[in-house]
Amino acid sequence: MRKPPGMAEAGTLSPALLPDLLSPAPLPPRPVAAEGHRARMRQRLLGTGPEALLDHELIEMLLFLALPRRDTRALAHALLARFGSFARVLSAPVPALLAVEGLGEAGVAALKTVQGAALRLLRAELLDRPVLDSWEALTGYLRAAMGREGVEQFRVLFLDVRNRLIADEALGRGTVNHTPVYPREVVKRALELGATALVLAHNHPSGDVSPSAADVSMTAEVRRAAEALGLVLHDHLIVGAGRCLSFRAEGLL
Repeated sequence: MRKPPGMAEAGTLSPALLPDLLSPAPLPPRPVAAEGHRARMRQRLLGTGPEALLDHELIEMLLFLALPRRDTRALAHALLARFGSFARVLSAPVPALLAVEGLGEAGVAALKTVQGAALRLLRAELLDRPVLDSWEALTGYLRAAMGREGVEQFRVLFLDVRNRLIADEALGRGTVNHTPVYPREVVKRALELGATALVLAHNHPSGDVSPSAADVSMTAEVRRAAEALGLVLHDHLIVGAGRCLSFRAEGLL
């Protein structure tokens, strides 16, 4: 009986065919036009700086690092169309980003890496100097960290005796209009960190930074718990995408 081509014996493959089967299929080459486009953007970025790139171009360059074989130009436009702005693309929740066709975990990780780097740069402006003397840096950092969150988040900035930042921690996440806050947990954490003063902050996903009755009541409870242990509550900030409201400035603290 004649053996089929490529078969050494029944059920075995000819050794001559093994290299072809074991070698991975070559990836398709990137279009020359795309390579030239990315090279030109790269030169603008390195020569002039990030301000030389439009929002979609900056996203495109970022995604190219994580997705070198994808059409990141179309993906960048799709992200901006879906979320509305460069800032909202970076701050979008992971599940929402993963729902964008073609982005995948690698692309989402790239976006979240840039968001994390930006927040660390802003937080660095608060370190080693009194937070109360750096109000513009503080509110800028909080707007970037919380202003575009889709649900309420409650954060506490723990300060030392010179009002320098010891830690900035998110102590609660809730719904679109409510976050449970436990004053005893706030002051307990302050004592664990050796803090002597606090600044509270939470966001309103609606963008309206007007304090609710529950916000005012919770702030008063935290203040009483803090004062009982010798801690100072400097302020409570409500954060929206465009501005912050200060309880102290509004006469509410």
